[in-house]
Amino acid sequence: MVSTLQNYTRYLVIILFALFLAACETVPKESATSTSSTSSTAVEIKDGVYVGSDTVEMLAIDVPDRIFFAYDSYSLTIAAQNTLKKQAKWLKANGSVTITIEGHADERGTREYNLALGDRRANAAKDYLMTQGISSSRVTTISFGKERPVNSGSNKKAWAQNRRSVTVRTN
Repeated sequence: MVSTLQNYTRYLVIILFALFLAACETVPKESATSTSSTSSTAVEIKDGVYVGSDTVEMLAIDVPDRIFFAYDSYSLTIAAQNTLKKQAKWLKANGSVTITIEGHADERGTREYNLALGDRRANAAKDYLMTQGISSSRVTTISFGKERPVNSGSNKKAWAQNRRSVTVRTN
């Protein structure tokens, strides 16, 4: 009788363990170059630069407030230049508005390095706006380095979202 009970117990444990494993879900790893939405073909990360819209707010109607950068870079992508052109057009139409451009970095690297990188990113955006006819007296810059992440994750998508500059209206 005891051996029959032990056999049933063993079978029950095996069945419960199998059910437990079947209930576990495997989450696919992020692609190194892009993450596609299941509902559309929108790419969120392209060549290491975030191109999605879920963290982007608007400086004005149809004028995004931020641009994104590749890892360890402050070079402006074509998408960043297009966004800055929209910002410049809006700033020209609103001549009394002043802005601050905030430079940000992802969590990797030292605090000091990321502050310097954030500064270079903010100034790259400012310099581009100046080439579009915006007076430097209307634009200030500040670097927050890695201190103000928009996404607190430690993965490629979070890092790509955090490598940014954000244009904030100051008046």
